[in-house]
Amino acid sequence: MVRSNEAIFEVCDNYQKQTQRNRTYIAHAQGVLPLIVPIKHQTDSLRLKSKEVVSENAFGWAENHWKSIQTAYRTAPFFEFYEDDLADLFDSESIALQAHNLRIIERLIKLIGADFKFTLTESYQKNFSGNDWRKFGDKKHNRSVSFPHYIQVFESYNGFMSNCSVLDALFNLGPQTLDYLKQLPLAVNVP
Repeated sequence: MVRSNEAIFEVCDNYQKQTQRNRTYIAHAQGVLPLIVPIKHQTDSLRLKSKEVVSENAFGWAENHWKSIQTAYRTAPFFEFYEDDLADLFDSESIALQAHNLRIIERLIKLIGADFKFTLTESYQKNFSGNDWRKFGDKKHNRSVSFPHYIQVFESYNGFMSNCSVLDALFNLGPQTLDYLKQLPLAVNVP
């Protein structure tokens, strides 16, 4: 996204299980730690629109995620610089997942200093011109990307942990995050 001037986010699709929409990964002392937002599942067999998906708030996931992030990155060079700008993203257990993800994206665009604009679809389009990255977050089609090395907090214990959240780069690289992201290869072919 940081190499583009703008993008269109699909917000009118049906929710698909086994995607990255409700999960990310951070570099933790015990290795790569998944942070998964539990989803409230439908009791009927109707298809659920992505914008209708809400979190299951019985697990304390938001508080646990924030504590895990604090534990993992408290000693990172730039954690304290960004901590106050991110804490409110974890202040509620009950969220609409799509709206929450868009809020996170907006915040991260601002924090990394990207000049990037996005719009939202008004209806589902099966095909459209341009690069279609909608399946990028689909675990069935997504391939692991080998990210260039930078120094991580727990690297001496676990080696470099690739494929982590952009938060990992932000807390470790700070203002250099945008330059780092712009140098990443676009060698991911999504069917």
